[in-house]
Amino acid sequence: YGGMGLDFSYNIAVAEELGNIRCGGIPMAIGVQAGMTTPALTRFGSDELKKQFLVPTIAGDFVACLGISEPGAGSDVANIKTTAVRKGDEYVINGGKMWITSGSQADWMCLLANTSEGPPHQNKSLICLPMNLPGIHVAKKIDKLGMRSSDTAQIFFEDVKVPSKNLIGEEGKGFTYQMLQFQEERLWGVATVLAPLETLIQETIDYTRQRKVFDRSVLHNQTVHFRLAELATEVELLRSLLHRAVALHVEGNDVTKFASMAKLKAGRLAREVTDSCLQFWGGMGFTSEVLVSRFYRDLRLMSIGAGTDETMLSIICKYMEILPSK
Repeated sequence: YGGMGLDFSYNIAVAEELGNIRCGGIPMAIGVQAGMTTPALTRFGSDELKKQFLVPTIAGDFVACLGISEPGAGSDVANIKTTAVRKGDEYVINGGKMWITSGSQADWMCLLANTSEGPPHQNKSLICLPMNLPGIHVAKKIDKLGMRSSDTAQIFFEDVKVPSKNLIGEEGKGFTYQMLQFQEERLWGVATVLAPLETLIQETIDYTRQRKVFDRSVLHNQTVHFRLAELATEVELLRSLLHRAVALHVEGNDVTKFASMAKLKAGRLAREVTDSCLQFWGGMGFTSEVLVSRFYRDLRLMSIGAGTDETMLSIICKYMEILPSK
């Protein structure tokens, strides 16, 4: 279908390299296109669907977006309300999606919707939804704290009709398919923060070495150079966990626990590194003129998007068999 047929470790190599872009929005947009909207289509989609949607997406002729989150269902995917009701050889879609990356410019959406009244983990399906159909309303481009170069949309569906052949895989398996997509999405996200964090640490070293306070460099203070050493160590530990999880994933193992641990750690470490480094930049760190303030805003999303820190903790507890039953 136009791809190179490489395994997932190459996605992660690309994601790590994209971290050298000096903002978070562009790697995120590429990640949505390459590793978040397409895995389910690639694994479970019909040949016809792949030719219609996957080929132009890989070629870069189509922009794709992922339609999961809703105003009342972000990390709680099982609680989505959007419906796709089967009528003849069509689905009729009603509802809305929120926080959709690339939503204002997307050519198609990988949409998760309720296709039956059954249990919440068994009543959802993934559908390839062309974004030029009647009844699709892109309400607004959302103004965000960070990732400001990224187009994030709120979208409504009003009696949108899509052919039933646009169903990815089996009806009712959408939640399961999406959970598989999430693992790759989370690993991609972890990979994209490594280079920014290393860059921030190095730029902070360079700045504090030349910045003088009380007749000596800021870096000369033990609290500064020790803290930077701690942060550099944490970044290396995160990289090791990521690479272990990716290697296991490529071998066909379930890496849900390790991916959740890596995502949790990446979100928290992104906050820790950006906050600590910004502090060492002093007043300059509070301006929009330096990279540290941009990443302070951009990387804050790491603890929220693709599942919050608290959701990651719940998943880890489930795999440790310590999550209380309802």
